[in-house]
Amino acid sequence: MSTPLPGPLAHLAPLLGHYGYWAVGAVVLVEDFGVPAPGETILLAAGVYAGAGRLSIVAVAAIAFTAAVVGDNFGYLIGRSGGRAFVHRWGRYVFLTPKRFAAAEAFFGRHGGKIVTVARFVEGLRQANGIIAGTTGMRWRRFLAFNALGAALWVGLWATLAYLVGDHITAVYDEIRRYQLHVVAALAALLAGLVLRHLVRRRREP
Repeated sequence: MSTPLPGPLAHLAPLLGHYGYWAVGAVVLVEDFGVPAPGETILLAAGVYAGAGRLSIVAVAAIAFTAAVVGDNFGYLIGRSGGRAFVHRWGRYVFLTPKRFAAAEAFFGRHGGKIVTVARFVEGLRQANGIIAGTTGMRWRRFLAFNALGAALWVGLWATLAYLVGDHITAVYDEIRRYQLHVVAALAALLAGLVLRHLVRRRREP
């Protein structure tokens, strides 16, 4: 007898029921190098299944963590190999001149570690995280370390919560996301302020 999944997770029941751990790994992997896929949702669903005894929570966490890190590294490779040329060719059409891009690279070099870790929890940034890091020239070892930290925190939070609260995960998730939006807005404002300050300083330099 299959375990029902609550609310918006229900549509993943056939995928998880048929492919199990493979579904978790594949969906998280492709989401993390830019393909629109419900990576966070399938992690929650797999956690609920693990709490019901249908999957192992240790295996779910290990597979999701590995897929997240590998997926972001694919994204990093994409950004590293083609992103800079793309920006230099087309960036001027969106006012991203080579000089401004160089300033962004310098900023990301100093603060990129924090951004990579926090981006894991932000929809949209999670999918583009690796590509942005590669495009801006962040060193791979530094990216790998902070990316692994973010993946561990992300998987640990959602897999554990889903495993413990089971059918109530959608209510808990919605509540956390509500407050998370305020935190993300505050971080975005702080980041914008730091970027602006950096650009002003660069402009004042002789």
